[in-house]
Amino acid sequence: MKLFLSKYSVFLFLIFAVSCKKNEGNQAVSNQKIENSIQYAKGLEIYKYDGYSVVKVSHPWPEAEKGFSYVLHKKDVTVPDSLKNYTQIQVPIKSIVVTSTTHIPSLETLGVENTLLGFPNTNYVSSEKTRALIDAKKVKEIGTNQSLNTEVLIDLAPDVIVGFSIDNNNKTYSNLEQNGQKIIYNGDWTEQTPLGKAEWIKFFGALYGLEEKADAEFKTIEKEYNDALALAEKTTSKPTVFSGAIYQDKWYLPGGKSWASLFIKDANATYLWATTPETGSLSLSFETVLERAENADFWIGPAQFTTLKEMTDTNPNYKFFKAYKNGNVYSFSSKKGKTGGVLYYELAPNRPDLILKDLIKIMHPEILPDYELFFFEKLK
Repeated sequence: MKLFLSKYSVFLFLIFAVSCKKNEGNQAVSNQKIENSIQYAKGLEIYKYDGYSVVKVSHPWPEAEKGFSYVLHKKDVTVPDSLKNYTQIQVPIKSIVVTSTTHIPSLETLGVENTLLGFPNTNYVSSEKTRALIDAKKVKEIGTNQSLNTEVLIDLAPDVIVGFSIDNNNKTYSNLEQNGQKIIYNGDWTEQTPLGKAEWIKFFGALYGLEEKADAEFKTIEKEYNDALALAEKTTSKPTVFSGAIYQDKWYLPGGKSWASLFIKDANATYLWATTPETGSLSLSFETVLERAENADFWIGPAQFTTLKEMTDTNPNYKFFKAYKNGNVYSFSSKKGKTGGVLYYELAPNRPDLILKDLIKIMHPEILPDYELFFFEKLK
């Protein structure tokens, strides 16, 4: 899954007004509601009622013109008539298919990875736990995310398929719904703040009836992130940073309002394109980047490169940057699963605290003297 994807404005949906209702043989439900439990994520809302909850995914993909609402209800609970038009899922679920590597860490953190039945492009999965399940044939290959194997999915019959889509052209998901499959979209990748992405573990907590565990795990990550942020704020130096590399004659690097650039800011460093308004990536000429970043202190995230020699073998002009000359180039691309999946793309959105600590260690090593880099590695 690619990082630095765009984020646009979120359309907030009205809260449903529900009335008390009781059917013979069913549990009673009332309109008693707990306010939205989501604090940082802009595209997710979760409202809890007696016996059920309403999950709203308001930003499933960039430029989405509408969101989706889902009703997660316990067994034998009658859902109010006002919610009957929305997808209803009995919880806790017992089986699942997910479609993005960023979903895998949430399942593992909650201890429910054994409920995973299928995944597209299983080679991209890096986690040893889930790779063991794949190797044991407990997780089926379901094609590619753009062309899911509907026959395999219908045969698997999971309780829920967690969908990932880049736009509203979702014919495969529509076909699956027509065949009785429950689809629920996940928009974690559209979030632009570090803690906003990580908070989507609560989405999976709601599906598995593990809300308290999801909340506790997120609070730990939140505390670790904020503690690291407080340490970074005490530093007196503020090194300059740039990112990216050349691809097909264009230099791609994060925009100033992107998820990746916020980490550099929080690590108390100056990202040289921090003032640009883009939430996705920028496409610039080599000359433009060299003019601004030639004397930058650090080069963080040089695309797919894993050695300095590999960089200059591809483009000898990389040697003109001071960060390259001084060996201050750090990449996450070298840390991969055994089938080639990059760990960063899978786990980083779920663990922003580790990204921030990595960057602090790189640029302010005196602040975290005993910390070892987790995602990043200094290129040799």
